[in-house]
Amino acid sequence: MNTADQETPRERKEFRRSLPHFADRITADGRDGWPVEAGRYRLVVSRACPWASRALVSRRLLGLEPALSVAITDPIQDERSWRFTLDPGDRDPVLGIGFLSEAYDARERGYPGGVSVPAVVDVPSGQLVTNDYHRITLDLATEWTALHREGAPDLYPEEHRDEIDDVAEDIYRDVNNGVYRAGFAEHQHSYDDAYRRLFARLDELSGRLATRRYLVGDTITEADIRLFTTLVRFDAVYHGHFKCNRNKLSEDPVLWGYVRDLFQTPGFGDTVDFDHIKRHYYQVHTNINPRRIVPLGPDLSGWLTPHHREELGGRPFGDGTAPGPVPDGEVVPEEGRVA
Repeated sequence: MNTADQETPRERKEFRRSLPHFADRITADGRDGWPVEAGRYRLVVSRACPWASRALVSRRLLGLEPALSVAITDPIQDERSWRFTLDPGDRDPVLGIGFLSEAYDARERGYPGGVSVPAVVDVPSGQLVTNDYHRITLDLATEWTALHREGAPDLYPEEHRDEIDDVAEDIYRDVNNGVYRAGFAEHQHSYDDAYRRLFARLDELSGRLATRRYLVGDTITEADIRLFTTLVRFDAVYHGHFKCNRNKLSEDPVLWGYVRDLFQTPGFGDTVDFDHIKRHYYQVHTNINPRRIVPLGPDLSGWLTPHHREELGGRPFGDGTAPGPVPDGEVVPEEGRVA
């Protein structure tokens, strides 16, 4: 008997991602009270988090490192959530705080919700500006243009925005959030639905990418960034930890080639820390992995093998150029890099 048939309607609960509580925007005209200004804001991320990794990739591709500093949290949270225990004295050297929750409290005393990354903090006031992961990268691409590096790509080209939005919405619903719906499902019915939707969408994306190098147009866009941050984690954590195990990503020639192409593109793979990714998922999600054992695999050497996706054409950066070297102090530690 299908165990889902034994569940009552009340039991058929699904994982639901909370909407960002702080959705102010940092814009060129400062209409929300937060104008774009070099050096004023600090981007707080975890390299383990796929939502935060979107902002890391966008910032690198656009060359915003000199204008928007970054704080990297410990991948292991405690009861106060994201903490700065990787820094001397267990405090962020710019914000002077030990926990990201302090910036949330500075903005809204007694804020009852969760503390999430990415988050952008106003350095002078110490207040959180936004934790809207969806909007942050779009605004980096469209509102921070005066501070982009020379040769920065257009990640959200106006002529393709409707298509990018449509593709990104499908990816969010079935892939980005779909792996979480599967991993945190409390009942068989919820898991089965998330699993089927996930792999149906991955099959559709594989078909789409069989004849084109990138998801929309012939250059890297916001849509590719959003898909990459889930795919790069797939075999390391989602396949086993979240039971998304119909097949590994490395067993799909198209998607495996596509994600390797992006990984080997400056601005993508140089932001990925597999050590942080694995330790976060396997040691924080104790409801899924109560003994907190971190697997040694998978073998990461395949990430640097030839992908041959250039045969499909495409111009990764459009009329622009690749970003320069990773700034000092932002290089992923050796234990997290692909050898």
